[in-house]
Amino acid sequence: MKILLRILASLVGVTVAAELGLRLIMGLGNPPLYIADEEIGYLLAPNQKLRYSGNLVEINQYSLRNQEIKREKEDNTQRILLLGDSIVNGSWWTDQTETLSALVAKQLKKTSGNKSSEVLNASANSWGPRNELAYIKRFGLFDADALVLVINTDDLFATEPTSLVVGQSYHYPDRAPLLALIELYQVYFAPTQSIPELENLQKAETDSVGANLAAILEIKAIAQESNTKFILAMTPLLREFEKGSTPRLDMPRKPSPSDLLGNRHPSRSKEEEIQARERLQEFIAAENIEYIDFLNVWADFPQPEFLYRDRIHPSPQGNTKIAETITKSLTSK
Repeated sequence: MKILLRILASLVGVTVAAELGLRLIMGLGNPPLYIADEEIGYLLAPNQKLRYSGNLVEINQYSLRNQEIKREKEDNTQRILLLGDSIVNGSWWTDQTETLSALVAKQLKKTSGNKSSEVLNASANSWGPRNELAYIKRFGLFDADALVLVINTDDLFATEPTSLVVGQSYHYPDRAPLLALIELYQVYFAPTQSIPELENLQKAETDSVGANLAAILEIKAIAQESNTKFILAMTPLLREFEKGSTPRLDMPRKPSPSDLLGNRHPSRSKEEEIQARERLQEFIAAENIEYIDFLNVWADFPQPEFLYRDRIHPSPQGNTKIAETITKSLTSK
């Protein structure tokens, strides 16, 4: 009996130590939370400040990945609004100081002279153009001087906004797990979740590309109405570069939410991606949109795999290059 009690006590001790270690060292047990929204689909819950996987994550009162802000910009300040998905947001693997918006702010500080710069970050994992359109319809442009919409090839196939993932996928939690140990299992070891309703929604759309191009055009129109400069930036998937590139070995320890659920179509051919890009090019030309295509910008980079942390998300080096290019477009006359 004493042996059993000792074994039980040891197990309890190990469990408590593991729980505390996961919380204190990795930040598990307190993930960034999401809220469902009828029009936008979902948002990061407002007013969050936490440390997750060693990275600071702060979400303000408008669900922006920024500190609390005033809705109207201050005098002698230029304000930029970055709009996008996990590439803009940075997700759990990016510290607040290393997000794309933070990097652009650092670059602008070097060129703005006495004028202060503020770069807002309106984004969430797996958002597509229609989520982003719904966000600015709700919250506006925050008196921004320029709006930079950052999309990637996947976004051309994004479905209409839906909140189906919130609370059903452990990548989009609406409440903290009971234990960090539970989150450890869910995030790193549990099989990929399936949401039949979401799969049906993804399969039901007949022309996601057309719907997303229409949303981009409406975003541009909102910017024009506010006398706000509009820039569209497009990042490619790693596989869109020439053959022979070898994926990096230092990928995230868990699959990114964009790879798992979100609002992307579950499968498509390379030909469909090429056709979608051709439609985008025709759309850009017809609507006279200022456009940055990083597939062209990075065309001569000798090892594009070093610009990525997985198939879609830029590495720190890739983020720095994106920020530099966006800053050049913002400061050009």
